[in-house]
Amino acid sequence: MTPEHKEKIKVVLVNKNDTVIGEKEKFEAHKNPVPLHRAISIVIFSKNKKQMLITKRAKTKPTWPSFWSNAVCSHPYPKESYRKAAARRLYEELGIKTPLKKVFQFIYSAVMDNKIWGEHEYDVIFVGNYDGPFQPDPGEIDGYEWLAIGELKKDIGKNPQKYTPWFKIILKKLKI
Repeated sequence: MTPEHKEKIKVVLVNKNDTVIGEKEKFEAHKNPVPLHRAISIVIFSKNKKQMLITKRAKTKPTWPSFWSNAVCSHPYPKESYRKAAARRLYEELGIKTPLKKVFQFIYSAVMDNKIWGEHEYDVIFVGNYDGPFQPDPGEIDGYEWLAIGELKKDIGKNPQKYTPWFKIILKKLKI
């Protein structure tokens, strides 16, 4: 079981300039109204950059369970850099290590249909390339697929309800 499954994990609350303004327990921080907090999202491409790894979020997750998303989505610990959090969570969730490059950041918010849970994140996006074995953590990931970029975009256009709100924004901003 990864540290993400333990009680009392804290997320870092920030303002729109990414200045730290406090901390809040992770699950409480995702109940509406959701305060702005730090997050990381990792996009993994195949080495030839023609495919992207997408993961199906575990059905036990309170936010967007069983939705498809980018390879890894998580939060830095208090006093942990975005880069260190990205490397840590990539290893914890998929069991892989690969160089990651920060490409951009953005702020978004989304409310789930149940109106209880949501997101409001200062999300820093990292990309990496990987072709090799990995071990998805079943507490985080219920499935995965390598999809050609064109096929992924086509499916998002036809079935946007299958994908997390932040992933759709990330794909537009990546300009792939």
